[in-house]
Order: sequence, then C-alpha cells, then structure tokens
Amino acid sequence: MKIFAISDFHISTNSDKPMDVFGGNWVGYIDKIIEDWEKKVSDDDLVLIGGDTSWAMNLDDALEDISTLAHLKGNKVLIKGNHDYWWSSISRIRETLPNGFYALQNDSIRFGNVIVCGSRCWSVPGSPDFGEHDQKLYLRETERLRLSLKNAQKERKEGDKLIALIHFPPFNVKREDNLFTAIFEEYKVDAVVYGHLHGKSVRADKLWIKNNIKYYLTSCDQIDNKLVEIIL
Repeated sequence: MKIFAISDFHISTNSDKPMDVFGGNWVGYIDKIIEDWEKKVSDDDLVLIGGDTSWAMNLDDALEDISTLAHLKGNKVLIKGNHDYWWSSISRIRETLPNGFYALQNDSIRFGNVIVCGSRCWSVPGSPDFGEHDQKLYLRETERLRLSLKNAQKERKEGDKLIALIHFPPFNVKREDNLFTAIFEEYKVDAVVYGHLHGKSVRADKLWIKNNIKYYLTSCDQIDNKLVEIIL
C-alpha cells in the first residue's frame, strides 16, 4: 500500500467561486490533479485529503463536489478545513459519503499497519494577526487534537505507523515549538500532513523534518497539483 496526500481542492460544482482568479496554478487544476491521480494510485492505496475539499454550504452540494473524485482509485480520507462549511454532523457525513471515502473528526482509522488520526487544528502563536480569539480556538483545537491521538494510541500496535492529518499548518514560519508539535512528539507521530497555505508568498518547505517527525505541506497549488507520496 502506498500513501499519497493532497489538500485544498475547493471544488465548486454548484457555486460561483472559480479558483483560477488566484493565478495560473489554478487554471484547470482539478483536471491536472485527476490526471496525476490516475497515473499514481492503485485500488489498495491510501489518499489523504487535508481539508477545504468543497466550497459548498450544505452537505448535498458537497456530495456532488466530492463525486468528482468518486471514480478515482484508492481509499480516500477527508478532514475538515476552515472553508468546509458543509461539514456539520459527522455521523450524517459518514452515512452519505461515496464508497471508498472516510471522514475523520477527532478520531482515527486503520489501514493495514497505518493509523490515520485527524483534527482541523488552528493558527498557532506567532502566526500573522494571531489574537485573543485565535488563542481560544488554538487551545480548543489542542484538546481536539489530543482526542485524535488518544484514539489512535488505543489502537496502535507494535510496528504500526501513525499519521496525523490536519488542515492548518502545525507551526509558524519560524517553525517554533507549540502545543501541537508537543502532542505529535508525545504520541510519537511518524508524519503530519497539512494544507491551508496558498499563493506565491508562502514561506514553507514541502517537507520539513522536526524532531524525527516528517511534516508534509500538501496544498494543491503548492505541489503543482500532483499527489505527494508520504514516506514513513
């Protein structure tokens, strides 16, 4: 089983929010992603999708957006992003997703000897314009992330690999330690997959290794609309 990751599709089947207004990387980007996906992914592989999948405001429209990916191979794991306004009842989402799709929300799921846990997270201290409101959300999301890791730890056996799938970057541009990175290290996570960052001004490495944990940035415009293979 190979593991791939990509995030921030921002699909807008039923909404007028074309992403190509943000520049050349977004022109025909969904077709480019699908073309690359079809070259790389087999039925038994795993594809992690790190949030902001759909611009939809309700689940029915989001399901239509997600159906754009339904014919593609592999098991697909979704996490909530800050623009996934359609994401409300996790039980309802899980009941209605197409076959081969799995939604994470502060919990975990196993594929062979790989456990994937997930939570949205939030901006961290030292991020631009980080304020009192962000601090409250940061602390709340810290507890939700810990729930995810605790859930995964209960299922983890010797030899298992552990991936944390989140949406927000887990550190600021200085890559300073914070509550998120401390939790990843406490639970001995092997890799963290995240997205959210867009544009030419992004100052982030596609892969950064910090205290033996691999951190993968997978926003589609930052990775040339090609799936990133996660090496554990």
